Amino acid sequence: MKKLLLVFTLSLFCTVIYAQKDGGYTAIFNGKDLDGWTVYGTEKWYVENGLLICESGPDKEYGYLGTHESFKDFELTLEFRQQANGNSGVFIRSSIEGTKITGWQAEVAPPGHDTGGIYESYGRGWLIKPDPEKDKYLKMGDWNTMKIKVVGPEVTTWLNGHEMVHLSDKKIGKAEGSIALQIHSGGGIKVEWRNLMVKRL
Repeated sequence: MKKLLLVFTLSLFCTVIYAQKDGGYTAIFNGKDLDGWTVYGTEKWYVENGLLICESGPDKEYGYLGTHESFKDFELTLEFRQQANGNSGVFIRSSIEGTKITGWQAEVAPPGHDTGGIYESYGRGWLIKPDPEKDKYLKMGDWNTMKIKVVGPEVTTWLNGHEMVHLSDKKIGKAEGSIALQIHSGGGIKVEWRNLMVKRL
């Protein structure tokens, strides 16, 4: 009995250490398939060499990949690399019907197009854009790290360690929903994603 208790205690200790090491983050992409996600639309979402890839399909329309889980207050970190065009985005507290999404997008876009800003789809449009000077933090064609923190009505985004915008909005504060990745309409887009990690707050 004592031996069993010791093994359990060591196991619990290791689990706590591991959780502390990861800062309480949980992976929402397993690097193997789209388990835990739903594809919306006809654009291409697939996994290759451990990367999550979105690519324009023949219809060249909007497409989304949304989590099955719903999130309210959380911190999300991920990496993206824009291989072609790069017009995409990360939605928070969203709901999707067909290819119509309700929610707020942290913009992922080519240089000069407000990466890190917050846009409300089918609503008020742009809520806040980063200072144009901050566009220099985007590394087109290379890996970028984005962090999004959402607590109540407060939303903050960072790109490669630099704060891009901070917004307080009552409408956002009332919402809850999935995390979703976007591929923009128009065709010719390819973006790679990896290390999608979320921590509930």
